[in-house]
Amino acid sequence: MRKLALNDEILLKIDKAARYIGGEVNSVMKDKDKVDLRFCMAFPDVYEIGMSNLGMAILYDSFNKREDIWCERLFSPWTDLDKLMREQNIPLFALESQDPVKDFDMLGITLGYEMCYTNVLQLLDLSGIPLKAEERGEDFPVVIGGGACSYNPEPLAPFFDLFYIGEGEISYNALFDAYIENKKAGGSKEDFLKKAAQVPGIYVPSFYEVAYKEDGTIASFMPNRPEAPEKVEKQLIVDMKKDYNVLESPVVPFIKATQDRVTLEIQRGCIRGCRFCQAGMIYRPTRERDVETLKKAARTMLKNTGHEEISLSSLSSSDYTQLKELVTFLIDEFREKAVNISLPSLRIDAFALDVMSKVQDVKKSSLTFAPEAGSQRLRDVINKGLTEEDILHGAGEAFEGGWNRVKLYFMLGLPTETEEDMKGIAHLAEKIAERYYEIPKDKRNGKVQINVSTSFFVPKPFTPFQWAPMYREEEFIEKAKIVKNEIRSQLNQKSIRYNWHEPDVTVLEGFLARGDRRSADVILKAYEKGALYDAWSESFHYEIWKEAFAETGMDIEFYTLRERNTDEILPWDFIDAGVTKEFLIREWNQAKNETVTPNCRQRCSGCGARKYEGGVCFEGKN
Repeated sequence: MRKLALNDEILLKIDKAARYIGGEVNSVMKDKDKVDLRFCMAFPDVYEIGMSNLGMAILYDSFNKREDIWCERLFSPWTDLDKLMREQNIPLFALESQDPVKDFDMLGITLGYEMCYTNVLQLLDLSGIPLKAEERGEDFPVVIGGGACSYNPEPLAPFFDLFYIGEGEISYNALFDAYIENKKAGGSKEDFLKKAAQVPGIYVPSFYEVAYKEDGTIASFMPNRPEAPEKVEKQLIVDMKKDYNVLESPVVPFIKATQDRVTLEIQRGCIRGCRFCQAGMIYRPTRERDVETLKKAARTMLKNTGHEEISLSSLSSSDYTQLKELVTFLIDEFREKAVNISLPSLRIDAFALDVMSKVQDVKKSSLTFAPEAGSQRLRDVINKGLTEEDILHGAGEAFEGGWNRVKLYFMLGLPTETEEDMKGIAHLAEKIAERYYEIPKDKRNGKVQINVSTSFFVPKPFTPFQWAPMYREEEFIEKAKIVKNEIRSQLNQKSIRYNWHEPDVTVLEGFLARGDRRSADVILKAYEKGALYDAWSESFHYEIWKEAFAETGMDIEFYTLRERNTDEILPWDFIDAGVTKEFLIREWNQAKNETVTPNCRQRCSGCGARKYEGGVCFEGKN
């Protein structure tokens, strides 16, 4: 029987002790003496968030299918346990075995969003692992980074031995084989890293040298070992039927997770090409999963978990060509079992409304639109592919179907934005309210409620807007005030509620998203000064970060306010993410010209993803 790493006295003191005890339904237990490699898979946020991460669930299942590997889970301890572990010198431990993390062969950390970077250092620190890779000897785990943020790994480069670029199902087996072979041969960590650098998709930061110009931009970025390639190519599944790891028995959390349901990933990638969206670029080309496989997986996962809700996961579910067949099946199959069906990322059309009326309580639910910009001009700039007519038509159909609540999501600070664009947010909300009151009074479902939310734009790597400037904190606040005042001047202002994202978090996110290796000094200093859980508003303290910038001599505005030239070497240029730089430059110019680029099913835009020889690029050509 396992012994818990935390005694009863500690478990009774902390919030949600079930986060730390493991032993959940479908968690994997193995004999650690009968495996060749122990892998600790970490998510740098609390249990409830990490347990909702589909990528982590898929890889956990995939790795554990190998008899010679035991993959265990790890999440960031909340601040109450963090404090106790430091006071009592308790080393951080994995959930399944409750063994210290530093006893593992590999520590893989999922990097899903920039604001978790100080939590990455927390995981290393509490594990007793030196924060910088160069300070780790042979006795410490190999530290690996992966996930969306690994497409610009440079701000974290000094803390990691290597990064995996792309979808984990492809090259991890080769990486594991190289490690096991090196271990059995008595090779050193350096020997393994040389082998790892030759595995497709693997980036070893210590094998590259960066030089800077006097103006602070990058002069050169080159490998310093013959084993390291000049370009690291992202890895992705092309054949979703043959190579996709079908998840059948996901771990069932002891406590309610953020996404407490069965998740069916119906496709990867997106055909839309929104110019601000990193996911829409780095996960190209769009690849659909087989509908019959999805039907079988839905039955199996519900049976193996006991969950009472199933959600379809995709960047744009409406673009899945078999959506109607799949949703009809789910409704018919699980109606009598009272299984709820969640359909995020849908465009609001007649089919979507018909489906939602069958799976939701119309009186309780609200509809979500993401126009992103207040004017058609700016929607064309960002290539949103959504017209005001589309929005008003969808809202009208919804109102006539009984809905009376709408959520609208916008961004402020987009490239070329004008005051008229900002005021357009209020005007669009007003038009939607007016559309509701066109319905005869006796057919309305009470008063209309429109919730308008604005976030502030952050330029991300591998998007056409990666060269764009941002704004200062006070400028973002001024933009929000313009929207707020314009909403107050509308006839239906009482029906419109407005809230906006914190601008200080946005500015910091912008720095971390496009930072280079020098950014690591700021992250380390902020962590040493107490920064932790920066993604949580109650834990985020911008003053700490301001002090860190001052003490390291780093100029945040160099990274946030400056528009880049398209010939500048960017920190992530050594990665081949599938979309070419030529395509991104072309789209950047299209944005400035307010020109719309058709989606992938309308016309190929020559982004570079055809080289993978699969997915939407080859639909109907087999």
